[in-house]
Amino acid sequence: MEKCIIGKKIGMTQLFDENGNIVPVTVVEAGPCVVVQRKTTENDGYEAVQIGFGAISDKKLTKAQKGHFAKADVAAKRVLREFRLAQIALSVGDIIKADTFAPGDKVDVCGTSKGKGYAGTIKRWHNHRLKETHGSGPVHRHAGSNGACSSPSRVFKGKRLPGHMGADRVTVQNLDVVKVDAENNLIAIRGAIPGPKNGIVYITDSVKA
Repeated sequence: MEKCIIGKKIGMTQLFDENGNIVPVTVVEAGPCVVVQRKTTENDGYEAVQIGFGAISDKKLTKAQKGHFAKADVAAKRVLREFRLAQIALSVGDIIKADTFAPGDKVDVCGTSKGKGYAGTIKRWHNHRLKETHGSGPVHRHAGSNGACSSPSRVFKGKRLPGHMGADRVTVQNLDVVKVDAENNLIAIRGAIPGPKNGIVYITDSVKA
């Protein structure tokens, strides 16, 4: 990982390439981000850079948070995130903008997926249902058997059952950067990325490209 930025998902739209083909893209308001802290092997045991994104009122900060930003001599930020970069050429106070990435770059986008609440096995795990006629009863959407009887006398971990769906950390890899608008801090990424509109996402150069 060599490049990183924090952004806010704006929504989806479409662009046209040089051949006139429609390209579905997600628009992200990426940065400007400021370097708040530099982690070093001598002080922290590892190399990393902490960057902040989004303005926030000082009234909403704890005393420890106020001291953290005051030490770096930067304005308070709503979102803080550490990135372990292969080569760190950034110092505290440096600004990271959308033009860190260029059209054609491969990126990984990490975000929090939309929460769906409590869901059954058909919606959550795509289970099949029973027929709804001839005595299937009120259990045609139930999960079915939980396992064997006396052996092993328990339900295996990982059994696909009803439960909370969504609101998970999700990373989509190897997406293409289609367009970068440095003036308005916008990045258009081909395809869909995790999360709702206005959700926070973390963009890094792809680790598998």
